[in-house]
Amino acid sequence: MCGIAGIIGARASGETARLMALRLAHRGPDGEGVWTGLGAALAHRRLAIQDLSECGHQPMLLGSRVLTYNGEIYNHEPLRRGLQGPWRSSGDTETLLHLLAERGTAGLAAVAGMFAFGLWDADSRRLLLVRDRLGIKPLYYQILPDGIAFASELKALLVLGKPPIDRSAVRDFLFHGYIPAPKTIYQGIAKLPAGHALTWENGRVNIERYWQPTAALATRSADDTLQALDGLLRSVIPEHMLSDVPVGVFLSGGMDSALTTYYLDGPRTYSLGFDARQRSELDAARSAARHLNTRHTETTAQAADFTVALDVIPSVFDEPFGDSAAWSNYLIAQFAHREVTVALSGEGGDEIFCGYPRYWSNIGGRSNPLNRALAGLLPPLSRLGSSMQRHAAVGLPAFAVALGGLAQVQVDALLADAWREPDYDYLWFYRQFWRPELAPLVQLRWLDLNTDLAEGLLTKVDRTSMANSLEVRPPLLDHRLVEFMLSVDPSLLVDPSKRRGKLLVRRLMEPRLPPGHLDRPKSGFGLPVHRWLKQHPQVLAQAVARLVARGVLRRPVSSEFRRAWYLLVLDRWFTAFD
Repeated sequence: MCGIAGIIGARASGETARLMALRLAHRGPDGEGVWTGLGAALAHRRLAIQDLSECGHQPMLLGSRVLTYNGEIYNHEPLRRGLQGPWRSSGDTETLLHLLAERGTAGLAAVAGMFAFGLWDADSRRLLLVRDRLGIKPLYYQILPDGIAFASELKALLVLGKPPIDRSAVRDFLFHGYIPAPKTIYQGIAKLPAGHALTWENGRVNIERYWQPTAALATRSADDTLQALDGLLRSVIPEHMLSDVPVGVFLSGGMDSALTTYYLDGPRTYSLGFDARQRSELDAARSAARHLNTRHTETTAQAADFTVALDVIPSVFDEPFGDSAAWSNYLIAQFAHREVTVALSGEGGDEIFCGYPRYWSNIGGRSNPLNRALAGLLPPLSRLGSSMQRHAAVGLPAFAVALGGLAQVQVDALLADAWREPDYDYLWFYRQFWRPELAPLVQLRWLDLNTDLAEGLLTKVDRTSMANSLEVRPPLLDHRLVEFMLSVDPSLLVDPSKRRGKLLVRRLMEPRLPPGHLDRPKSGFGLPVHRWLKQHPQVLAQAVARLVARGVLRRPVSSEFRRAWYLLVLDRWFTAFD
């Protein structure tokens, strides 16, 4: 795993590319490289995982092509057998370079892995930028007057100057809890969406989606599906252990991390608990580790970390990011990095196996004339008003409320006039993937995989782990497994009457885990924000006062505000970056 950067055009220079890459040193502390050519400069920061020798150095050259690459290709060794070579290294970078040279972007269909890369062809003066299918790895770009620049993180592009804030992105942040692709917090800097490729040639930009999964369901019995799933997991998960450095696994008290661990042979496992025992999963993780015969290590997060979290998070994400579980991810990555350079995680299991409560909560089904009337009458920022907003929605707005942060009326009630826009389409991101012809459960899973997964969950995992120079791999989001699960009828996964999901995985794992392990309530790793704010109400009051003084917010809120953490991180981002 690495950090990549590059610039094409009159501003291109080795020094500029090096400065961009320097801001990504946390992503690649093991080495740096810069390549320069006529009107082009590419840079790389290396986190050495495969082929630790200098033969794996980047940017890597093959004829007129220059590659700077961030990721892991788990099937690169069998891919090599179908390529011509010659070979100088044993790593996946050279495999990818030859694959692209021989087959172009069509070759990506054969790749199993996570990746983001820039490929410059000095002869044709053509740049190719690609982000992996699910968006596990990030890629940002900025169109310049006579060229283009790109990088793994926003902070690297700010070497070229800090653009004005995109005020619509602040609206999107409050609505989603993150800023969805292709937007960023800055005007003129964009995220390349998951599963897309961008080509730049002579000032012309073309962006296309190269991965086109289908939501079509297959006709299989539950038993046949279970057998096929078990075989696929048994094949896919061990492939993600490919490494020349130590690898561990994040093990919580939940189902997905235990599932991941089960298919490995006695791995190192790492768990994080909280000082509040009722929220800690350490006991369950410890029990699973014993049962699965892992080499287990654990740590506990203290409540005092709140103030540190608010200081660190803005520099980790470079733009407002509202998931308070980001701090838990940061801490477990920091802890695991003491012993390993790579860690597997269970991210994506809730999306592909239908594990969130929204999958059995009849979204939109509770809307009735009374709560719709109350939603229009109650103060939108009150606790009851917020509840009525969620219950009153139907159709796409109901799905958006279930997936996202604040309701549209709440965002408009919070923001000052200069930050609002009449008739703003808050649903623009979800609308791209709204498939009304699909059954509700299929529709919801489709939205999850195409929206919040990449921009919320996977952004959180990438930034918090790479801030600690740790590569995290989510094998449950291997595209082969995702495509298989998209073909599985969600009725095989969810029982609304029992308010339970992941039925297939429960059948698969119940005999393989300690008794009762799968019956624990889902707790997650979000911080106990409201409990903390009750003890320190002045923290929120001061943050909101600063946002009001900046002209961003129009009014204060109480410590009971449902998304208080959003306002805390928004204030800290403005303080750090504006």
